[in-house]
Amino acid sequence: MRQSRLFGKTLREDPKDEVAANARLLERGGFVYKSMAGVYEYLPLGLRVLERINTIIREEMNAIGGQEMLLSALQPKERWEKSGRWKALGEEVMYQFKDHSGRELGLGATHEEVVAEIATRSIHSYKDLPLFIYQIQTKFRDELRAKSGLMRGREFFMKDLYSFHADAADLERFYWKLADRAYRAVFKRCGLDVYITEASGGTFTKEFTHEYQVLSDAGEDLIFYCANPKCRYAQNREIATLEEGGRCAKCDGGKIRTGKSIEVGNIFRLGTKYAEAMGLFYADKNGEKRPVVMGSYGIGPGRVMATIVETHHDAQGIIWPDPVAPYAAHLIVIGNQELKIRNQGEKLYGRFVKAGIAVLYDDREDKTTGEKFADADLIGIPWRIVVSPKTIEKKGVEIKRRGDTTQKIMSVAEMLKKIK
Repeated sequence: MRQSRLFGKTLREDPKDEVAANARLLERGGFVYKSMAGVYEYLPLGLRVLERINTIIREEMNAIGGQEMLLSALQPKERWEKSGRWKALGEEVMYQFKDHSGRELGLGATHEEVVAEIATRSIHSYKDLPLFIYQIQTKFRDELRAKSGLMRGREFFMKDLYSFHADAADLERFYWKLADRAYRAVFKRCGLDVYITEASGGTFTKEFTHEYQVLSDAGEDLIFYCANPKCRYAQNREIATLEEGGRCAKCDGGKIRTGKSIEVGNIFRLGTKYAEAMGLFYADKNGEKRPVVMGSYGIGPGRVMATIVETHHDAQGIIWPDPVAPYAAHLIVIGNQELKIRNQGEKLYGRFVKAGIAVLYDDREDKTTGEKFADADLIGIPWRIVVSPKTIEKKGVEIKRRGDTTQKIMSVAEMLKKIK
């Protein structure tokens, strides 16, 4: 992609109304545009990051047998009344209104009722179980405190997976398979160090749930966690029985610490609450009618993106981990007013494209060297590749890893091999 044609320009100053690092850097870097509190537009750079996160999520959900679908955001009141959540969520976060005919509708803040209703057409026998379906869809929540950039929004993306089981034992097996394997893999690939944290079930379930928390001073949560790296037991402040400075009961020795954290995912054992409300039953091996046991599992891709920025940045800008970066390399041409240098930059750009390496090519002629380097640091692409009179003289290119303080010159072939 030629940077001269890129939609979404960098800003020299931080947005005045933003405090959170993710909001400041994503807006300044041309990744997002803020429409109002809690609502952001994803520009091309931001969408590339979001889609890379979504690809990681899809790969890990598919690996455990998940099937992707897409549900409607607009939902009728009657469906939510069956579960008893229309009033409760309406008083908290659900957007509710009437259409022109006077019918009451809501914008989905979550989809347990919907999937349970739809599943009544597919699940009839124990032979139809277990079943795992998921979506990546826009959610709407009327947040009173829409702040902290992409971390708390009124309109946002959510990956929600729903599992259907014959009994609680089968749910428990899948619950921990997803918790220990799939979700850990997602966050590790995104460059996030998570604590699986015991938490309250809220309006979803009366049981304890688990949140995936990332330690960060930008977080709104507070967790108590075991400092033993082999244990990592953690509890949310809401339900904590652990005490700071005390000893961990799980590993019998680790010291308990507290820290602010960001929730990037959560998982719930729903039991039969929604199945019974929506009429989702199956016939067991003896032909007896039983309610389906359900689980719900969420990840917020936008919040993941924000958390990556909060935990991977410096004074100059973002430092994207390779798996989620918008491009693998940022090619910068210095002195491209000269035909020889410009031709060398164009030639190298062509080699990147031919090699299948995603590259952002800074071909802008109206920017100084300092401005180009500052933008490269702000945008945070992993590798900065420079073509200049100096590199042409040495028959190579300058390569620098974002976050490093040194750079070196190497041949084009060596550079392409290193990046690829």
